[in-house]
Amino acid sequence: MSVGTSRARDARRTPAPRHGDVAGFGVDPDELPDGLVVADEHGRVICFNAAAERITELPAEDALGRQLEKALPLEDLEGRRWWQLTDPYGGLAIRVRQPERNLLLPGGREVLVSARYVRAEPTGPVRRVVVSLRDTEARRRTERSHAELIATVAHELRSPLTSVKGFTATLLAKWERFTDDQKRLMLETVDADADRVTRLIAELLDISRIDSGRLEVRRQPVDIGAAVGRHIQAYVAAGQPADRFLLRLEQPLPALWADPDKVDQVLSNLLENAVRHGEGTVTIDITATASPREGEDAGTSVTVSDEGPGIPEESMNRVFTRFWRGSKRGGTGLGLYIVKGIVEAHGGTITVGRAPGGGAEFRFTLPVAAPAYLA
Repeated sequence: MSVGTSRARDARRTPAPRHGDVAGFGVDPDELPDGLVVADEHGRVICFNAAAERITELPAEDALGRQLEKALPLEDLEGRRWWQLTDPYGGLAIRVRQPERNLLLPGGREVLVSARYVRAEPTGPVRRVVVSLRDTEARRRTERSHAELIATVAHELRSPLTSVKGFTATLLAKWERFTDDQKRLMLETVDADADRVTRLIAELLDISRIDSGRLEVRRQPVDIGAAVGRHIQAYVAAGQPADRFLLRLEQPLPALWADPDKVDQVLSNLLENAVRHGEGTVTIDITATASPREGEDAGTSVTVSDEGPGIPEESMNRVFTRFWRGSKRGGTGLGLYIVKGIVEAHGGTITVGRAPGGGAEFRFTLPVAAPAYLA
């Protein structure tokens, strides 16, 4: 290693005063996850850590000792030079920082930049400029996810709303021309499409509450066996053969306190997936989950499995993410994401694997818990 390189590396680790001082806490600047650039009172770069090298694609040796505006030639989104606009050394004496904003590196790459002006006294000259650099990839992924959600919802809403608008407009314009049976069919279609829109809006509200941690759980006694039985009866009434479902209920089960509506939502989604995407017999096992303490029950587990092709191993870790679809048979791809959020809001867990019969197997466990006023 040359003497110049050695000095540059030593300079990069030169501790800055209080607010920019990471060395004082025993932390090497290269250990920081964000880019750190520090300039002295003359505007010369004295610290340029490894994350800053990665984000700017500029070696530290080329940045150290240079003027800050030369080493880090940032521009705003309108093409204006950021250091000339902010003028950290000659601007307002009361300014102590620059809030985070999107700026552009040479070549048009976008980074998130914030800065701190370190002064020895409140209105004294700037002794250090401490700049933090962050990659925008995580924010872009979030923005892409939101854009995908909007596009998916718009697509899913368009079809039922077009149907509702078409049938209602037709009925209003030509009511007398249709028979009672034709009117009933059109109104039933409108009713079904309105239910579809309502379900989609409910999913969006659930996602919003899950993402913000505001999903409320109103615990009541729940007969999980009876709840599963109701769903099976609904499928049989809709035309599914009764022998396609096998319910195995272990007795005795611990008293389960949960939100009955949300438990129904979980069961509905898991059974619908098994019926729509699976094959053969859909088996539902309800068992007590043993507690680490002998003789106690910790909760109730429900396992839903089928005999279809199952879920590929490479997709297992994506099943509970947004927009995952097990097949091309439609749907928003939001259901299992919501299921996971509901189960975890109850303090439970949910897993996916391969069933003994070769199909998909979903297993969720809800802990024994009573409302606070009964605890």
